[in-house]
Amino acid sequence: MALIYLINSWPVEEWTTAMRRQAPDLDIRTWPDAGRLEDITYAMAWLPPANVLKSLPNLKLIFSLGAGVDAILKDPTLPDDVPLARIAEPDLTMRMSEYVVLQVLLHHRQQRRHDENQRHRRWEPFPERSASAVSVGVMGLGVLGTDAAQKLKLLGFKVAGWSRSRKSIPGIDCFAGPQEFDSFLERTDILVCLLPHTPETTGIINRDLIAKLSRKGPLGAPVIINAGRGKQQVEGDILAALDSGALHAASLDVFATEPLPESSPFWLHPKVTVTPHAAADSDPEMITAYVLRQIRRHQQGLSVENIVDRKRGY
Repeated sequence: MALIYLINSWPVEEWTTAMRRQAPDLDIRTWPDAGRLEDITYAMAWLPPANVLKSLPNLKLIFSLGAGVDAILKDPTLPDDVPLARIAEPDLTMRMSEYVVLQVLLHHRQQRRHDENQRHRRWEPFPERSASAVSVGVMGLGVLGTDAAQKLKLLGFKVAGWSRSRKSIPGIDCFAGPQEFDSFLERTDILVCLLPHTPETTGIINRDLIAKLSRKGPLGAPVIINAGRGKQQVEGDILAALDSGALHAASLDVFATEPLPESSPFWLHPKVTVTPHAAADSDPEMITAYVLRQIRRHQQGLSVENIVDRKRGY
């Protein structure tokens, strides 16, 4: 029995070192130095090369090392008969909530305006409203979205959430399905996207969505925060809305092309906060501990948690 790491965009040594320290009994391998392919029963993957997973005849379980699973599902050679598990680790969840709260507060408390005044040595107090005057809407009420919504509620914001299927979260106004989407948008001053990337969510943040957001909030125009996936946003529509005033501001952690090209207008746009897909960075030690618990469950014949429904994409 062996475990292989299929990672082409992160330093694999950090991950293998963490696993060897926590599970010295496991046979740890990395691609392409895989040894006998017949030995491999577990795969830890992020953007795996095509045909590799399919080439492992005794593979029993695949773990996606990121918060989402789209980087695995887009592999056209992904074997149909091997379960794919996603990561639902409390540290990752907390990191995402930290990012969401940080960005909501940045816009709510108008921190960019304070920063601009500081650069110009300008002492300019200005009115700021309470959190209870702001309606935040969270798209996606999985583990990450639910926790972020609850943290925002604790700060006093009026919080609602929208998801594909009906959810019930104490203190959160929950909307569900396409029939309730417009009502959710109409009451939202600050929109947070934590949706998984699926064919249905591709391009969901577009000019039509922006036009349906609330203009009744303290900032006079809505704000978009996207920490989901870059393919969910139509970047030209966001830029046009920022320039026209249809959007007050945007915080973007994900982009259609990553790394974000130096030529992108997002870098220097005065209404945009750019972060490098770092909202919920995967910590090797914490994620390894989570995956190892799942491997031990599998070895004991117990069910593995958070198996992905491939038809739904999450």
